[in-house]
Amino acid sequence: MRIRGVKRFASAVGLLLGLLCAVEAAKVNKHKPWIETTYHGIVTENDDKVLLDPPLIALDKDAPLRYAGEICGFRIHGQNVPFEAVVLDKSTGEGVIRAKDKLDCELQKEHTFTIQAYDCGEGPDGSNMKKSHKATVHIQVNDMNEYSPVFKEKSYKATVIEGKKYDSILKVEAVDADCSFQFSQICSYEIVTPDVPFTVDKDGNIKNTEKLNYSKERMYKLTVTAYDCGKNRASEDVLVKINIKPTCKPSWQGFNKRIEYEPGTGSLALFPSMHLETCEEPITSIQASIMLETNHIGKGCDRDTYSEKFLHKLCGASAGTVELLPAPSNSANWTVGLPTDNGHDSDQVFEFNGTQAIKVPEGVVSTTLKEPFTISVWMRHGPGGREKETILCNSDKTEMNRHHYSLYVHNCRLVLLLRQEPTESENYKPAEFHWKLDQVCDKEWHHYVLNIEFPAVTLFVDGSNFEPFLVTEDYPLHASKIETQLTIGACWQGGSARMTQYFRGNLAGLMIRSGKLENKKVIDCLYTCKEGLDVQLPEEVASAVKVDFNPNQSSLSLEGDDIESFEKVMQHISYLNSRQFPTPGIRHLRVSTTVKCFNEETCISVPDSEGYVMVLQPEEPRISLSGIDHFARGAAEFESTEGVTLFPELRIVSTITREVEVEAETEAEAEDDPTVQETVVSEEIMHNLDTCEVTVVGDELNGDHESLEVDLVQIQQRALEMSSSNVGMVITGVNTMANYEQVLHLIRYRNWHTEALFDRKFKLVCSELNGRYISNEFKVEVNVIHTANPMDHANNAMVQPQFINQVQHASVDLSGHNLANTHQASVVPSAATVVIVVCVSFLVFMIILGVFRIRAAHQRTMRDQENGKENEMDWDDSALTITVNPMETYEDQHSSEEEGDEEEEESEDGEEEDDITSAESDSSEDEGGEQEDQQGSSRQQQLEWDDSTY
Repeated sequence: MRIRGVKRFASAVGLLLGLLCAVEAAKVNKHKPWIETTYHGIVTENDDKVLLDPPLIALDKDAPLRYAGEICGFRIHGQNVPFEAVVLDKSTGEGVIRAKDKLDCELQKEHTFTIQAYDCGEGPDGSNMKKSHKATVHIQVNDMNEYSPVFKEKSYKATVIEGKKYDSILKVEAVDADCSFQFSQICSYEIVTPDVPFTVDKDGNIKNTEKLNYSKERMYKLTVTAYDCGKNRASEDVLVKINIKPTCKPSWQGFNKRIEYEPGTGSLALFPSMHLETCEEPITSIQASIMLETNHIGKGCDRDTYSEKFLHKLCGASAGTVELLPAPSNSANWTVGLPTDNGHDSDQVFEFNGTQAIKVPEGVVSTTLKEPFTISVWMRHGPGGREKETILCNSDKTEMNRHHYSLYVHNCRLVLLLRQEPTESENYKPAEFHWKLDQVCDKEWHHYVLNIEFPAVTLFVDGSNFEPFLVTEDYPLHASKIETQLTIGACWQGGSARMTQYFRGNLAGLMIRSGKLENKKVIDCLYTCKEGLDVQLPEEVASAVKVDFNPNQSSLSLEGDDIESFEKVMQHISYLNSRQFPTPGIRHLRVSTTVKCFNEETCISVPDSEGYVMVLQPEEPRISLSGIDHFARGAAEFESTEGVTLFPELRIVSTITREVEVEAETEAEAEDDPTVQETVVSEEIMHNLDTCEVTVVGDELNGDHESLEVDLVQIQQRALEMSSSNVGMVITGVNTMANYEQVLHLIRYRNWHTEALFDRKFKLVCSELNGRYISNEFKVEVNVIHTANPMDHANNAMVQPQFINQVQHASVDLSGHNLANTHQASVVPSAATVVIVVCVSFLVFMIILGVFRIRAAHQRTMRDQENGKENEMDWDDSALTITVNPMETYEDQHSSEEEGDEEEEESEDGEEEDDITSAESDSSEDEGGEQEDQQGSSRQQQLEWDDSTY
């Protein structure tokens, strides 16, 4: 019973429990999940895991009931939210948020969205699911340092003034594309270029660490880089240019100090990009002078480099000018011994050191100058002492010390003394004319011309007229029969027979012209240069700027009030040299400027600008003389009134040698082969000569029986002059090579006493530019052909015709020139060749016959001598003409010079010697033959048969 009661009790409890469970089941999933209201998360770009604060956990009070107390998921609300939430543990409600794709902080660095948690509901099917409230989630995307700094500008430029320190010259700036503050910020800048006087701070400000100097460096180039706070370096460094500007000083800018000039290229612009820096001062007017200093040679102007005498002719001066300081020569030797500049540029320059002077020979200048007259001279003189320094002086030759006229320097004054000759009136007359001139003592070359037409004296210095500041008077000289002495460099004191008042300086081109004054046109021409300054004004500025030239065009002055127009005129100023062969070297150039402003007290001062023109070496000519250099003529021609023409076929050629650029292939071969020479080409050019001199080689001319002659009319027609002496003939004057050729063709040599004359030698040399370019020495030898006198003889009744040897001549060595000029000299016309051959054949026959006749005559003579009869032995040449061959001795004397022709001459001479030897061999068989052999051998070098036409 008790057991049945227990069972009943258990059943009742189970029923009760079932009822209770039914009641509880009716209450499942009563609560919503719970989460925090706000979450903050961090995620690194390129990563998907988000770190949340607080952690993502959903709670449900229905726990631990299955399903109702479990969290099945999280739901994110928002558009294009790149995140998802995942439940890690349903029972605990733990979950995570992660990125769906890789995040880019640079695109979006923060994300905000809402999230809800939901449980599993009442059963597996998720029925009666409950959601939590919406919580806000803020997620920050952490940056990675994936970008490098980049400068905003490709390059930076700045200009600073020298001598100043700046707090900041310029600022460089770089940016970084990273999104975070750490990686997007530029933490530092750095100058990469070493050893520069600049620094840069963290903000990119560049400043100089020391004062800058424009003369030391005009521009600095810096390379700058940047670093972000993640220590990434800039992808590309930036270039910074800092120009140094000089402290603003008014001056000419864009002026090249060295300007090269190539001869023959015409005019050359001197200041093509020149402009005036005025430092923004208001300018009212500008004046400038441009000076070209041409004292690179003796007399300060590269004119034609002809002597002063030639220049007088070129400038149109009339005849009557006497040269007192000629270059030493055979005809003018009184300047021998004076120190010179040892050059050929311009006139010969003579130096006087205070101890030297020369006497001008009598007859060079008339003792009494015929008024009016002119004295001209080039002079360079420095500050002298207190003593008088004589340039030219005409004084008593003996007994007294009277100065008739003189030109001297005294205390930077030029003084002309001119004492009047005795007259009936004894009144005071002007005697000394004084000029006070800076040019006298500035150590520069100047040209002085004095026109004297008593009582007026006019002085021109470098073409400009100067009036005397003082004229003193004196009585005329007393009458005297004492001769005068003209001296240069000092004054002759006749009473003490010594020189006084020595000159210290340089003189050249001292000339006296009696009877006529030089006109201004000639004076300007004498001073005018072949080189100088030139300007071609543009039309738009021609009226805005005034331009003035000095007479020799070595300087010009400009004046204007518009800076722009003034600069355009400056840019059109050029250097011009019209000489064919200018003297190479430096021509100094100076620009002096004066500027006037509105406020005279603060007017700017423009310093002088100095430079130079470098005239390059011109291609120099080579003057070559060629023609017949050896010939023979009969004695009768020398003795005739016409004489013998010395240079019948002379040719004067001038060439220049130019280098030719080698092509690439040839140039490569030349580098491989060191023996390959540079290609040069000779070109013939035309220019003037100024001297040709014919000189006798050997003994001087004997005026009693020989002379050199030329047609003076022909010389005068070509504006040339001729002087001669016992050593030769000199032809002078600036003229073409063609005219010199024509005149030289006319020179003849005469000798009216030719019995003792065998040959005569002459030498011809021509030159240009006062000896600057000299030709080769062209030597000519002329031989006299003597014919033996015919004598009556019984066995000789036939007279043979006379023949003259064909003359051989050596060609002139013209290496380096393309001169193909070969002259064949022969007195026998080529058209008569056949006749000559026949005649020579007959002559050979007659020679053999003559030899036998001579032997027979000699035998008869010997028999007569044995019989006691005295008979004179001589060659029987009544029927045989023997021609003297002057070439035999000539060839012996010049065998070393004619090696090329020696073998041919020896072969020809050998045949002749064979004939003569055989004849002598026959005659030696007879009695007395030994004496005849000795005579034959003594004449063998003088007698030779003409077989040159075989």
